[in-house]
Amino acid sequence: MVTTKEPLAYRRVLLKLSGEALMGSDSHGLNRAVIDRIAQELKAALAAGAQIAVVVGGGNIFRGVAPAAEGMDRASADYIGMLATVINALAMQDALERAGVAVRVQSALRVDQVVEPYVRRRALRHLESGRVVIFAAGTGNPFFTTDTAATLRAAEVGAEIVLKATKVDGVYDRDPMKHPNAKRYDEISYNQALAERVGVMDATAIALCRDQNLPVRVFNMNKPGAMLRILRGEPEGTLLKG
Repeated sequence: MVTTKEPLAYRRVLLKLSGEALMGSDSHGLNRAVIDRIAQELKAALAAGAQIAVVVGGGNIFRGVAPAAEGMDRASADYIGMLATVINALAMQDALERAGVAVRVQSALRVDQVVEPYVRRRALRHLESGRVVIFAAGTGNPFFTTDTAATLRAAEVGAEIVLKATKVDGVYDRDPMKHPNAKRYDEISYNQALAERVGVMDATAIALCRDQNLPVRVFNMNKPGAMLRILRGEPEGTLLKG
């Protein structure tokens, strides 16, 4: 793939993809067309000169706090959820490779026959070599969300921003699906997000971003070109900072 470097506002980024984002309008599982479209968005960003890390969730397959896990030991349920993220990471890897993008998957749980173990220095080398790196299995520990894993990995690899892909175009004061007059924030502080419990990320993830002074841009991944516009410094969605 030919890479043409642009004057980007952010050169190294971490994209947080929820498992739900990979199922599109389906009720569960993986939507091939959606995954292929996301792969093309990443390919365009990579071609512009960005270094891209990705953290995937597993909610389209299994979530430790979902009703399907009710009655299960919480740690066991969370481990099942971590394995679900490995499945999603492999699907994303396949789509990227079919799009001609070099990619590596690293897992916080050892699944050596399928993916690499997470090794920070190896991840950095992959990024510097122009490969997309997909981090799977969350933090490798129960009781932590993939949002927390995303902020942790972003800090570890020196990402300049976390891009939180959602189905809505930013952070609102109320659920825009239920309240048509909900107000969208162009920018919101970490402390305000924590105080108002806006639900964009869990409290641990937001607090880690605050402590590391790591900005988060919440945007709608379904809008074509949205990720590339963010990388160029254009306003898109909601910026969480300060």
